[in-house]
Amino acid sequence: MKLKFMSQVKENDTVKVHYTGKLKSGQIFDSSLEREPLEFTLGQGMLIPGFEKAVIDMKVNDKKTVDIPVAEAYGDIIKELFHKVEKTQLPPEMEPAVGLGLASRDAQGNEHQFRIVEVNEDHVILDGNHPLAGQELVFDLELVEIK
Repeated sequence: MKLKFMSQVKENDTVKVHYTGKLKSGQIFDSSLEREPLEFTLGQGMLIPGFEKAVIDMKVNDKKTVDIPVAEAYGDIIKELFHKVEKTQLPPEMEPAVGLGLASRDAQGNEHQFRIVEVNEDHVILDGNHPLAGQELVFDLELVEIK
């Protein structure tokens, strides 16, 4: 009989993972099941900390469900990232609506993403937080490959 060592995920490994991300309510916000699994290298800060932490020590074909607290997901909602913008500052062809996304560049050329969260007669309120900020998340994970 030939035995094979079952390796476990460790820091700096490159892995492929199928996942389904849900809110605590059960609403699915993202899933890789209908496409290629997510490939990433641990320790590069490409993913939220709780997701990376959950993959550590998994073996190929392992499946698990993890709850990721706000602090290890997209963090708390930051009130300073809400901005009141006069409608005259919006592109003239734009019809402002709640949920509409906008992008803006700062003086250093960095792009920032915003969502309209409130529309008033003469202004809109923009939110620069990540759409999942302030949310505890649940992920169903399946480790497909350790490269």
